Amino acid sequence: MRMRFLTLVTWLACAVSSLLVGLPGAAADPGGQALPPGAWPLDPRPTVIQPFAPLDVRWGAGHRGVDLAGTAGQVVRSTLPGTVTYAGPLAGRGVVVVDHGDTRTTYQPVAAMVSVGDEVAGAQPIGWLELAGSHCAPAACLHWGWLRGEEYLDPLDLVGVRRVRLLPLDGVPRDGPGPPGASGSPTALGGALDARR
Repeated sequence: MRMRFLTLVTWLACAVSSLLVGLPGAAADPGGQALPPGAWPLDPRPTVIQPFAPLDVRWGAGHRGVDLAGTAGQVVRSTLPGTVTYAGPLAGRGVVVVDHGDTRTTYQPVAAMVSVGDEVAGAQPIGWLELAGSHCAPAACLHWGWLRGEEYLDPLDLVGVRRVRLLPLDGVPRDGPGPPGASGSPTALGGALDARR
């Protein structure tokens, strides 16, 4: 009987999780402030190739943004309204940075169609996706970042994509190893990622 109950609870948790992921609506940034719903920088809604993987330490391994599948020449749009603070080459790839007040979003590799000082609306085109400098070479993808000061944030929060984390039935997170071959450490999962991203 207990096994049936656990199976039912697991099934319900998975069903609720699948309904929550990707629901549109206002997001809350990590500072607790409500954000207006943001626009995906690529249209149609892209596939997430590489998710955000926060850094345990500033110099550690991780992924400081999200890689979105795209095609070379595809229009890239600003997620939120703001002011362009950078538009040009940086370390061999085109970069556009849009300031939103307390935070800023970054887009690369992008051939800019905007200039520093331009005011942009949410979902306004800011450039074209380039192949050169792609994190997904030989395919094209957009590396999309979100920062507050020097702190990297998950840009998927701007478009209402919620991450789901299931806890044990008693609600108490467990430290230590999980099933064979699994690791509860985000850095263990992302340790092979390029820390420069």
